[in-house]
Amino acid sequence: MPRTTLALTSFVSGELSPKMDGRTDFEKYSSGCKTLENMLIHPQGAATRRVGTQFISEVKTSANKTRLIPFEFSTTQTYILEFGNTYIRFYKDKGQILSGGSAYEISSPYLTAELFDIKYAQSADVMYLCHNNHEVMKLSRTGHTAWTLTEVAFTDGPYLAENTTATTMTPGGTTGSVSITASTSTFVATDVGRLISFNSGRAKITGYTSGTVVTATTQDDFASTGAVTAWKLGAFSDTTGHPSCVSFFEQRLVFAGTTNEPQTLYFSKSGDYENMTAGTNSDDAMIYTIASNEVNNIRYLKSVRTLIVGTTAAEYTVSADGTDAAVTPTNVTIKRQSSFGSANVDAIAAGNAVLFLQRAKRKIRELAYNFDVDGYTAPDLTILNESVTNTGINQIAYQQEPSSMLWCVRDDGVLAALTYQRSENVVAWSRHKLGGRFNDCTITVTDYANIAVGTTLKFTKSDGSTVTFTSEAISGSSPSSSLGFRPNQDNDTTADNIFTAVNSHSDFTVSNPAANVVTIKETSPSAGILTVKSSDTTRLATTNQTNAVVESAASITGAINEDELWLIIKRTINGATKRYVEVFSDFDFDETDQTAFHFVDSGLSYDGSATTSISGLDHLEGETVTILADGGTHATKTVSSGAITLDRSSKKVKVGYPFNSVLQSMRVEGGAAVGEGTSQGKTKRISKVVLRLFETVGAKVGPSLTKLETIPFRTTTDPMDTPVSTFLAGDKEIEFDGDYESDGFIVVKQEQPLPMSILAIYPTLVTSDG
Repeated sequence: MPRTTLALTSFVSGELSPKMDGRTDFEKYSSGCKTLENMLIHPQGAATRRVGTQFISEVKTSANKTRLIPFEFSTTQTYILEFGNTYIRFYKDKGQILSGGSAYEISSPYLTAELFDIKYAQSADVMYLCHNNHEVMKLSRTGHTAWTLTEVAFTDGPYLAENTTATTMTPGGTTGSVSITASTSTFVATDVGRLISFNSGRAKITGYTSGTVVTATTQDDFASTGAVTAWKLGAFSDTTGHPSCVSFFEQRLVFAGTTNEPQTLYFSKSGDYENMTAGTNSDDAMIYTIASNEVNNIRYLKSVRTLIVGTTAAEYTVSADGTDAAVTPTNVTIKRQSSFGSANVDAIAAGNAVLFLQRAKRKIRELAYNFDVDGYTAPDLTILNESVTNTGINQIAYQQEPSSMLWCVRDDGVLAALTYQRSENVVAWSRHKLGGRFNDCTITVTDYANIAVGTTLKFTKSDGSTVTFTSEAISGSSPSSSLGFRPNQDNDTTADNIFTAVNSHSDFTVSNPAANVVTIKETSPSAGILTVKSSDTTRLATTNQTNAVVESAASITGAINEDELWLIIKRTINGATKRYVEVFSDFDFDETDQTAFHFVDSGLSYDGSATTSISGLDHLEGETVTILADGGTHATKTVSSGAITLDRSSKKVKVGYPFNSVLQSMRVEGGAAVGEGTSQGKTKRISKVVLRLFETVGAKVGPSLTKLETIPFRTTTDPMDTPVSTFLAGDKEIEFDGDYESDGFIVVKQEQPLPMSILAIYPTLVTSDG
């Protein structure tokens, strides 16, 4: 039974797929993890606990899904915009912009159902916004509380192809408000607002009379009132749909993806973004349609070394005949580069690559130029962990500093994070569950008379432990077991009996049943969720708590040398659905000032004279919160009337939701005797572990989540009435409480509101070669 010390010196492969569990031969196996939850990977190899979030504000209407969009005028003038149902609100410097004491907002045309389909492009203090259902909009800023959102008034165009039929157009005048008559039925009511061009003039349709008659206001006077067959209708309208995509490219503004022309690109004049007058001069506007055997709806436009066009079936590049020259109406070349297809989620330009979501919304691909093939390739960035995104992605955001992170908002509300440093071959995934909970844990009783004896309700608490209640014979008398309940009389009475049984357990607090529905909470929850599993899902149907739901993410350049990542998070708080705007605290924190640590979610800070009363916590009403007081941990408290009372007077306090950070290694490989091959599948025991740590205090280690030892950080020289000092760097040796078994996992967990960074793990193990 050889004894060996192994070295796990890097975690740059991130969390690996369960399908990789057997690939001990793979070069990235030893630098991967089975679980990385609420942990971030640094390109240098370390795994670090993520920081918490700061509460900023509740959205205007918590009942409605809401979106964040970044607005960056300069490196010092950056804003986050809250797009809700027909409004926009504004945030700056980790706070909400107010006007007259209230949230400053402007109106917008976008409805809740349209918010996540908006695409945008920005130049200085102007942002262009696109959606199929609306005119192209222009958001302009002249001050913190001076924003305007207006329809773009294009100088001219763009237009559909000129009429080739015998239908004529006749203006009722040459200038001002005129009628326009078609010789055959041509117009529809949704043409109001549409451009029309003929007789050397153009007009905007302002009223619909019939299929042959509309009224219009001239924008360039008509040359005559004669009937002509040479006429063109505007390409952007409620009839044909408006552009769904937009990007800047080589001093042009490019639109694409109307409803009727989903494969067509519209380029503005060079240097004149709102002029779509097409022509053959080098600076004229131009219109090009992607040639394809199938309909390829354009989903996004991104400008890198070329213009990248993502469609539902393929990815294309737009360039000047494959050269470095600027595109003109006479040299545009559109080439297919890959055939994966894109989802209707805006892509991200990261360095020289474009990161896009594949059509099924489960794979992130990296479209980048490859000199070896003299073209673009699109490798799958989820190949080593397809499970991290298999619930589906609905939004992505890129945080360039401090560690080049791609954040993916999953359909289930979990954040998937990708540390992306292609130059160092670092592609590392992790998962992030935000503190707090959504939904209630409930039991709904039906058909009570047929609930069989022995039917179970198994509760799994937030710390992973379980409690099981069991049904007994139908009777009005008390159950014979403290973990028993008796069906009786009707569904509502049976629910009352379940309420009585569960509520009498010290771990649970149960609301009075609403008819036949029982709602259960933990009395002292930790950073997890409460679930219940019924052995009879027909008569005792259940719902479970879920983690807080992240619904939107956006990144802007921050005030210090890192980007700010903002979120909208949905939770159930005090029985109501709440949606909060929050921002991650500084990722590069001051490790020497423990009072500045922010490892709570939806947190607020107090900094003032010593006190035991902390108020202003209305957004956490009724919630159990974790606390850091003057740099030291504090017992949890429940917020009541927006306040908590501390056990000790403190000057600097952090209050918010707790969250757990977990790193679980892959099965250790190594330690077999010479000539005995692999150690996989062999009985082994890890006797001790040396953790090489950086800026850490208060963590646990063990073979599983349910069997952990606390790592000692307090020394004999530390006063007992002061917080434990941060362990800045070095090794901690821990006797490992592991049994003889075949797996050999190592779990490191941080559950206190304190930092943790793991540089390396050195396990000592004994392996049986029998």
